[in-house]
Amino acid sequence: MTALRERLTSWEGFLLLVLVLLYAWNALASPVFLTLGNQVNLFQLSIEKVIVALAMTFVIINGEIDLSVASVMGLAACSFGWLHGAGVPAAAAIPLVLLLGLACGGFNAFWVVRVGLPSLVVTLATMIAFRGLARVLVEDRGIGGFPAWFNALGQKPLIGPFPFAILLFFAMAALAWVLLHRTVFGRQVTVIGASRAVAEYSGVDVGRVKTAVLVASSGVAALAGLLFAARVGAVRGDVALGFELDIITIVLLGGVSIFGGVGSVTGTVLAILIVLSLRNGMALANLTGHIQSGVLGVLLILSVMVPVFRGWFQRVLHRPEAVS
Repeated sequence: MTALRERLTSWEGFLLLVLVLLYAWNALASPVFLTLGNQVNLFQLSIEKVIVALAMTFVIINGEIDLSVASVMGLAACSFGWLHGAGVPAAAAIPLVLLLGLACGGFNAFWVVRVGLPSLVVTLATMIAFRGLARVLVEDRGIGGFPAWFNALGQKPLIGPFPFAILLFFAMAALAWVLLHRTVFGRQVTVIGASRAVAEYSGVDVGRVKTAVLVASSGVAALAGLLFAARVGAVRGDVALGFELDIITIVLLGGVSIFGGVGSVTGTVLAILIVLSLRNGMALANLTGHIQSGVLGVLLILSVMVPVFRGWFQRVLHRPEAVS
């Protein structure tokens, strides 16, 4: 009973309450909101972002940041388009693109782990560099005409009404939860983010863990870029432009501390549902994209203050216990 109460009075419990209220509001505002088709569409339009948000959870808990993820998505999508245009079969292009994504993560990790530069500076630079390379590959043209089986990965239902990308997200969310909360690696990620000195004193190979997290981040971003290309059926140099802000907003809203060491996959998933339902509700209310972006911008500012809100929220809930 105590464990259940702790969960309900945690930040994740607060997010669950917000999510229930938001779903109730949207359901009353539009009869379409709760339909299965709309819920699938809700995920489908942002599936690439939420997949990358799972990997970003590990990065920020580890005390780092990866601003280059959206550029890696764009580079992966454009690389696939360029390889397709050069006559490389899609089945061969996919592993090459995924390897490119891992290489981007390795490049980031080299400067962060080996040279010792802040990840904010490194990934800000590579965000620009990777985006520039993507534009070089495709210039100002769009590339499409991909094989039908490839486009089906992002467009056609695979099981029931759910396409491959959505099923992949839920599988990755379950894997991420187990990895972060039930494995030694997950504990190391958290300990390093809380205190690098303590982690090093405990014998944790900090460099190895940070490298793994940054490489995985770019690898997942490359996968998301391929899914974006499959869903849209074409690529341009501006693929996923600005996606990094939405991704970081989701992770911070989920309770992951910008300073590292605190956070959960459960919180990230709840934040994903909140952001997607908020955006979907605004779209059903015919609010323009500029208004939606403004609301999410405010949400990003509030997300940075999550540690303050979480402390206040828990103090309020536990005040009766203190009095008694």
